[in-house]
Amino acid sequence: MESFGRQEFLWFLAEGCVVPTAWQGLEQVWQLLLVCCLCRIICRLGFSVHVKHLSSLAGGLYVLYVFFELNMIWVIALSLVCYLILFLCRRSSNRGVFLSLAILIYMLMGELHMIDAETWHKMRGSQMVVAMKAISLAFDLDRGAVSSFPTMLDFLGYICFVGTVIFGPWISFSSYRDAVDGRKMNFAWFAKIALSFIKSQFCLVISTCIAPYLFPYFIPIYVDGLPHRWLHAYENAVSFHFSNYFVSYLSETTMVMAGAGFSEHKDNLKWDITVAKPLNVELPRSMVEVVTSWNLPMSRWLNKYVFKSALKLGTFPAILVTYTASALLHGLSFHLGAVLLSLGFITYVEHVLRKRLAAIFSACILSKRCPNDCQHQNKKNMWVYGINLFFSALSIFHLTYLGSLFDLDAEDEKGYLASHTIQKWSELNWASHWVMLGCWVFYWLI
Repeated sequence: MESFGRQEFLWFLAEGCVVPTAWQGLEQVWQLLLVCCLCRIICRLGFSVHVKHLSSLAGGLYVLYVFFELNMIWVIALSLVCYLILFLCRRSSNRGVFLSLAILIYMLMGELHMIDAETWHKMRGSQMVVAMKAISLAFDLDRGAVSSFPTMLDFLGYICFVGTVIFGPWISFSSYRDAVDGRKMNFAWFAKIALSFIKSQFCLVISTCIAPYLFPYFIPIYVDGLPHRWLHAYENAVSFHFSNYFVSYLSETTMVMAGAGFSEHKDNLKWDITVAKPLNVELPRSMVEVVTSWNLPMSRWLNKYVFKSALKLGTFPAILVTYTASALLHGLSFHLGAVLLSLGFITYVEHVLRKRLAAIFSACILSKRCPNDCQHQNKKNMWVYGINLFFSALSIFHLTYLGSLFDLDAEDEKGYLASHTIQKWSELNWASHWVMLGCWVFYWLI
């Protein structure tokens, strides 16, 4: 009878959730995919570069209207403000700093005064991509990585590039120019699009239909009390993770379809863009690996334009500045700020602790995998594997704790409330923070 109930549940899940979810996912993005393909064709037909930039801008504006309707005006306003600041500071060597401050002020005013929280919450992703693109261009101009000041059409074509303006990811100005040049639409290009889109739909189904019912329907574990709260926290974390993978793979799809996301080695062209590495998150070596694998383009952006710029303050202050910048880009959200700042402390403590242990034992137990020619004496000993496995389990523990906040039942159109964050972590006895504190004390003792 129990087996029949399980089969009935699985059939209902497939018919009532899996198929409708996949269909709705396709319905929401088919116009975006079509416009990306049209822009790609225009870039291949040999039109002038001005026409290509114009098509990128027009396509971006169209999909912004499809997703946000008239609220798209706020994304356009941010883009125009960015170009105005860049133009006014075109003789300065600190354009990156000035533009970053201007964007911060604009986003704070937008969230606190100009726009209602529900509308801003919906546009947060596009606003973040626009801000990252503009800031990276400003710093590249300061550093000479971009030699000439872009025209307004070049700038808006880059900012509103149809392949990244909705779901991201961030791409550099030089990568956008390479995309506009137009590479061949070969089988490898099509295969990358198809594979990324299939993966995105698969992750959407897992996030919506599988993860919320992980225990006990798919993994028969029946417990009550604190263990039940931890299992429910793990369900929330997995659901949130796969929703991120869905967006990541979908952004790969739109980016490649629009002509970006490739690398060239001599005459060898590879469509090899990778936005996220799910296996490194679900089965991590360390929290440092989780942070970098969650969103690779954003991780590179934060490292290049924030962390390295703040490194003169010291390693720990630079880490705090980096995670603070990430929190501000994501908006004034208490739960995201709490998660990101907690991540900053956790990754720093883990990094310094494992670095100290690796020096004491001369073992390959650093947060990142050692190269084959490292100087450690102990590389493949069983106890080395055991220590790395312990830190992997600790990372999963931290991820479960942090991911417990992302409960779909508690979210409204404005996001999560601060009381929700405090309640969720209180239910888990603030365990991750206590463990982090314990690791920090142990680090200082040794």
